[in-house]
Amino acid sequence: MNVVLVIRGRNRSRVGVIKNREKHKGSFETIHIQDAVRHEFATRLGNVFTIGEGTKSWVSLPKGKGIKLSNIEDKDGNRT
Repeated sequence: MNVVLVIRGRNRSRVGVIKNREKHKGSFETIHIQDAVRHEFATRLGNVFTIGEGTKSWVSLPKGKGIKLSNIEDKDGNRT
């Protein structure tokens, strides 16, 4: 279980913990990640960068802590 930062793809700049790794012969390896609010998403192994071990990050994270907000949540957060 490692803390990773997604550096490429649709989930760019999201942070989470690796839950599962799928190996596909002759194709890309896929990993499943769970973020701090328990949303799960998948991406290619080449799109992630390890930033911690276990659930502890080796680097400090910005205010949002790598959590992707929906459009409504983002809009409500900007009002306050």
